[in-house]
Amino acid sequence: MLTVGDKFPAFDLKAVVSTDMKEAFAQITDRSFEGKWLVVFFWPKDFTFVCPTEIAAFGKLNGEFADRDVQVLGASTDSEFVHHAWRVHHDDLRDLPFPMLADIKRELSTELGILDKAEGVALRATFIVDPEGIIRFVSVNDLSVGRNPQEVLRVLDALQTDELCPCNWQKGQDTLQAA
Repeated sequence: MLTVGDKFPAFDLKAVVSTDMKEAFAQITDRSFEGKWLVVFFWPKDFTFVCPTEIAAFGKLNGEFADRDVQVLGASTDSEFVHHAWRVHHDDLRDLPFPMLADIKRELSTELGILDKAEGVALRATFIVDPEGIIRFVSVNDLSVGRNPQEVLRVLDALQTDELCPCNWQKGQDTLQAA
């Protein structure tokens, strides 16, 4: 699995960006948001139980991420058509403010090393990628356990200080000074 300090892989994927079929799909690449921080998170399968809780939670925090010059990208190994159908039929996902990437060929999830060996789907992996394309944070959960997007935001805030941040540090608190 790729980890902190590694270059995030190049990718070129179809994505769902709207429920309106005329504007529903876009091509998103690793160059689509050059110069921005990225939060890229994967879920195992559309139309499941835990996944929409996480996706909706990231959606609710999207403004907070945008205020920090961050683009959020969600992804799974389902197709763009499955993503679209899920968004149309799930109240919590209908107005999602970030793209849902379709890694149907499993190329990005394979390069990242996050495919579940038994199920062949993406693990619940989260990556924070800096503007130079370097992975600065990775978290992976078991398929059955949802993650905490608020913690991803906290870690992003700490990374963007470029300072030493103690355990449970929150934005606005003092950082540590090396003696």
